[in-house]
Amino acid sequence: MATMHLSVVTPDGSVFDGEVEMVSVRAESGEMGILPGHVPTVAPLKIDAVRIKYENKVKLLAVSEGFVEVRSDAVNILAESAETPGEIDPKRARIAKERAEERLDRINEEEIDVMRAKLALKRANTRLKVSEGS
Repeated sequence: MATMHLSVVTPDGSVFDGEVEMVSVRAESGEMGILPGHVPTVAPLKIDAVRIKYENKVKLLAVSEGFVEVRSDAVNILAESAETPGEIDPKRARIAKERAEERLDRINEEEIDVMRAKLALKRANTRLKVSEGS
């Protein structure tokens, strides 16, 4: 099967670097499935799981906002953060999710930064999804 090079980089360094068969990301414009030979593009990413297919297995990464650059033979993901399932503490992610939900429940009671709470909830849900492998 044809492959392409994938590089996932955060400010803390490289998270993934290798040959892959397919990459799926959630861009601002929607879900993108990227195969070798894909039309070149650059797109902003949403907070979500990135699915990487290589060596007959699928690896998930929890990725915070960033950009994906697609070339015919390579994909580069530049993200604020990217975590493998092993790097995610599910207990901590559940606590973060509960805290964000509590903040959103109190919108009318006090001054809450709604966008910040929604982003925290999305990050926590993504981490839980990746840590559970779904």
